[in-house]
Amino acid sequence: MARPVFATQFLVNEALSLKSRLDTMRPFALNSPMVAAACISDPALKGITDLMVKNNKELRARIETFINLLLSKAGQELSTEEAQGRFSILKLRFNAMLDQLDIFANVVTQRAEHETGVWMAGLDVLATDALRLRPKVYDAPEVVCFVTRGHGAAIRRARTRLPGGDENPVAVVQVPRERLISSGIASSLIHEVGHQGAALLDLVATLRADIRQAQAASANKEAWGLYNDWISEIIADFWAMAHLGIGATLGLISVVSLPRYFMFRVRPGDPHPFPWIRVKLSLAFGKALYPHAQWERFEKLWARMYPLDKLDAKSQSTIHALNATMPAFTQLLANHRPPRLNGKRLADIFPSRTRQPAHLQFLFNTWKFAPERMNNAAPSLVFAVMGQAHADMNISALAESKVLSKWLTQWAMLRSESRVTRESKDVLNQLNKFVNY
Repeated sequence: MARPVFATQFLVNEALSLKSRLDTMRPFALNSPMVAAACISDPALKGITDLMVKNNKELRARIETFINLLLSKAGQELSTEEAQGRFSILKLRFNAMLDQLDIFANVVTQRAEHETGVWMAGLDVLATDALRLRPKVYDAPEVVCFVTRGHGAAIRRARTRLPGGDENPVAVVQVPRERLISSGIASSLIHEVGHQGAALLDLVATLRADIRQAQAASANKEAWGLYNDWISEIIADFWAMAHLGIGATLGLISVVSLPRYFMFRVRPGDPHPFPWIRVKLSLAFGKALYPHAQWERFEKLWARMYPLDKLDAKSQSTIHALNATMPAFTQLLANHRPPRLNGKRLADIFPSRTRQPAHLQFLFNTWKFAPERMNNAAPSLVFAVMGQAHADMNISALAESKVLSKWLTQWAMLRSESRVTRESKDVLNQLNKFVNY
């Protein structure tokens, strides 16, 4: 049946409506007011802008092709149902593009908030420091952060699929607003960075192969099975510990300190270790990487906070099996040699030497009297030092927040200085990408 003229006119108008909405889209550099220090990095902004430009051009071309088809002689053979089906595909693609825009808008528009925007830029620098290992073992993507309400952090990893199937050009880390500003924010942030790093090194797959071998040779098959289920979250906690020392454990305790009812529940399919054992694992990682008496002190504190004597027999048996295998599992993790590290152990790629408790304590005491020596310290080292001082009760929560707020601002400002001279040119270049197709 021939398609009525009215149907053609209606669908053409709907397609033009999509195109007119595309005309309202502008690059973030033109519609997001913020101070220079709060901006995301130039490579991150370029990656996001290039993706949106590519999608914008592609969707415009598809809309124009659709309209030309409807108005062509050959297109008249399409039924109204077939024409509507083709339009619906265009609309789905348009909505996927809007979903992508919203993901990045959460990052960029928040940078206009007073103080928070600059802190976000400082957290970008911290996250980048924790992802770019030395010596270089992979090409690290750009990382951008934003805060949101809620209790936990999350990451949308770079090089994974966005709505619509496009590849994400940057890693986007969501951090909880309630944790700003304290050393605990680094624990959550670097945990999420650890997910990105683990993906770049393919650690989950290679560690699971090692765990399955250990499970086959062990009498505690249940415990090794749980480690296998939890490994993606465990490796992220290990990443945080390897950069932050005791600060990683303190941040974790802050996150998972819940009413007792929630602390020992093993939920099938949950990739997270149950909260009580997750803290125990963090302490075990610290003991392996940084031998010191402090780990025993915090183990005893954790046991007093959530004693095991009231647990049922099954829960006690599970915890006993996990505790019994924990030293072997910790060594397996630290000594793991994934193919992408060319023979190196996992523990070798992290800055463990400068995160030893005695060294962190030395730096804190030095920086108190010579704060200018902090200028050349890596951002993750600054947070590790503050976390150690927090654990030693050598700094108040107020003083800690002031110091970290200052350094988040400082890192943001240092990064912005290198881009100021290019800013006008960049804005014009981005504007040109969006117009005059």
